[in-house]
Amino acid sequence: MPEPENAAPATAEEALARARADFQPRCHDGTPASVHVQEFDLGYLIYATFPPTEPRSFGGSHLVVSKADGALTYVPSFPPKSAIALYRRRHHPNA
Repeated sequence: MPEPENAAPATAEEALARARADFQPRCHDGTPASVHVQEFDLGYLIYATFPPTEPRSFGGSHLVVSKADGALTYVPSFPPKSAIALYRRRHHPNA
């Protein structure tokens, strides 16, 4: 029986597979950006990195895949530690 679409991921690879349909960052020339996964206690932070030659732009976001239920949450494109801290404050403010 196939897994439900929003099943909680057990590995970084499962989290990335869950995020792929919703998170496909591209460089200005249309090529895919490098995507990375950082596991933390509550989930997996999915984020892109761009080549140094890529023009800088403001905005954008990272994606967190919850370990509890597989829910996807966009967070600002902060450095990974800051993005994870923001996710923790939003989802577990009393922890």
